[in-house]
Amino acid sequence: MLVVFGGLPGVGKSTIARELVRRCQAAYLRIDAIEQAIRDSKVLAADIGPAGYMVAYSLARSNLELGRMVVAGCVNPLPITRAAWQSVAREVGVALVEVEVICSDANEHRRRVEGRIGDIDGLALPTWSSVTRHDYVRWTSDHLIIDTALLSPQSAVDAVVDAMDRVRSASLH
Repeated sequence: MLVVFGGLPGVGKSTIARELVRRCQAAYLRIDAIEQAIRDSKVLAADIGPAGYMVAYSLARSNLELGRMVVAGCVNPLPITRAAWQSVAREVGVALVEVEVICSDANEHRRRVEGRIGDIDGLALPTWSSVTRHDYVRWTSDHLIIDTALLSPQSAVDAVVDAMDRVRSASLH
């Protein structure tokens, strides 16, 4: 199974994804870590474009083909990035659960963004201004929405696991 988290920076994607990975023993692909590694290589130090996503799609495919569950965490801001994840799942023949993480409380979201402590060496964290200007297109595909203003991280993981179970059950019938 492929589980893809998307949402603006600071909404809680990484917190939820890491806990899901621990619970399910999945491979974890975090776009921020991949993109920073690419920047650190000094090959594409400035605008790395789609390189991080392309690496993640390939790593997801490789792990899925080995029978591993994969959890990917990324902003996943555009229909083209979402379609690419869908394509990976379809090509490998695995179920896909798409999760959009939001924080409906703008003040709380801002507090999180402004209070974040980085956990990836060298990664410049986004400012609130950059988050509010982020190119992020509304989702149109069927997906799970998790509002971290309303759910604890543990409750959010429980909701994702429930969605995974529903997808598994549907694929058996």
